[in-house]
Amino acid sequence: MAANNQDQQSQAGRHQEVGHKSLLQSDALYQYILETSVYPREPEAMKELRELTAKHPWNLMTTSADEGQFLNMLLKLINAKNTMEIGVYTGYSLLATALALPDNGKILAMDINRENYELGLPVIQKAGVAHKIDFKEGPAMPVLDKLVEDQKNHGSYDFIFVDADKDNYINYHERLIKLVKVGGLIGYDNTLWNGSVVAPPDASLRKYVRYYRDFVLELNKALAVDSRIEICMLPVGDGITLCRRIK
Repeated sequence: MAANNQDQQSQAGRHQEVGHKSLLQSDALYQYILETSVYPREPEAMKELRELTAKHPWNLMTTSADEGQFLNMLLKLINAKNTMEIGVYTGYSLLATALALPDNGKILAMDINRENYELGLPVIQKAGVAHKIDFKEGPAMPVLDKLVEDQKNHGSYDFIFVDADKDNYINYHERLIKLVKVGGLIGYDNTLWNGSVVAPPDASLRKYVRYYRDFVLELNKALAVDSRIEICMLPVGDGITLCRRIK
């Protein structure tokens, strides 16, 4: 009984940071990472957009600050210039990407909701990086199909980040693997899905978590055996799997 009480107290004290999706068991440790590594180095524009997004009713959809920092450094390390993002929301990860790219860098950004994107757009414009972004409203699949039809688009992207409808991740992958260059990266977000990927079948899960869990599990299994890529699954945010195309 004492163990149950301690567990309940631990859950009650879970970190309340907006966008918090850390799988770390210690909230104090996650707070330490934020306060020591992330927030002191967070660009002012990203901080402004993070605080703006915190007021939105769907703020749980945002990329966490530590993942934003990770993406920003990763893009610099691979010298990315031509990128794509599927799933934008208010644009926190998009801004992290835009700030990392050179002035002539490009991001094809897609989301079904322009209103959310326009919430963050003034911050992106103020940061001086809006010219790098080509935003398209609507489902990504028709755009991807059109890109794949043109051979000149094959292997033209350095980095692609996917944080959208989990039930389409597998479908996206078969198209994105043609569009990313050999040696380029695809990043799939939420691949640990609130930790539900290891939950027993009878576990008590929120409805949307349970619904999308099978799609996430399907993706993870498919990526693990895909000979066209090397993979690395990281417990950053809600889990991100990096796929490096090798053929």
